[in-house]
Amino acid sequence: MSGSRHTRTALVTGASSGIGAEYARRLAELGFGLVLVARRSDLLEDLGAELRQNHSVPVSVLPADLSDPAGLERVEQRVRADGDGGDRPIDLLVNNAGRGDGGPFTGLDPDAVDAVLDVNVRAVVRLARAVLPVQIARRERGLKGPLGVINVSSVVGRFTANPGGSVYAASKAFLNVWSESVAIEAAPHGVHVTVVLPGYVRTDMSRGAQEGGVPDFAFIPKDLVVRESLRAWAAGRTVVVPSAQYKAADGLLRAVPRSLFRAVIRRIS
Repeated sequence: MSGSRHTRTALVTGASSGIGAEYARRLAELGFGLVLVARRSDLLEDLGAELRQNHSVPVSVLPADLSDPAGLERVEQRVRADGDGGDRPIDLLVNNAGRGDGGPFTGLDPDAVDAVLDVNVRAVVRLARAVLPVQIARRERGLKGPLGVINVSSVVGRFTANPGGSVYAASKAFLNVWSESVAIEAAPHGVHVTVVLPGYVRTDMSRGAQEGGVPDFAFIPKDLVVRESLRAWAAGRTVVVPSAQYKAADGLLRAVPRSLFRAVIRRIS
């Protein structure tokens, strides 16, 4: 992923903390200019100031709630930029923002369910739909270097049941299948779409799991997720499961019959 400083631009959603902030820091180290998207403008401004000072890269912040149609439209407009209007086009879109649900499905607030689907599914699809045509057109004009999208999913989307997190798991299952499909369509144009499937990572979203007794060994570092997914994207790989332990678990659990997996989940739930 070498290249001239400041010649590439990445947009990262959910950039204010956790995995998103780790993506921003790593991409700044690699010389990417950045557009940082999240709901909290104060955290974005702090991160932007840090990255400008430490890495001398251009950073702009775009506060937006991706569950809100107006917020999503503002980000869509930015990723559609092709360079003619002054904004640099987006070489890498990192769809990292996510929301989770907790508790039995019938007890969930319908508006909260909508928010999970809006952020985890609708926003990801809309942003990719906005950026990919621009990237394909740039490639057709002879642009060199990696272009594309990284979608941050979850290994839970590979399994068959996740009681207490049904909407979240289903949204990630959608993201996994959709990402692989779009990757096949984009590949002939020289545009890479990669989906990363981490397990437990210490972030604000995983605080409940941390407090609920999930053992320390189940958590993997944020920087591992970011490093492995960026390498996979640059190499044109479609699916990456970070860490040896989750690669092994993913292979094992996908080999287990779905009926057996459901039976085990019923017993331990």
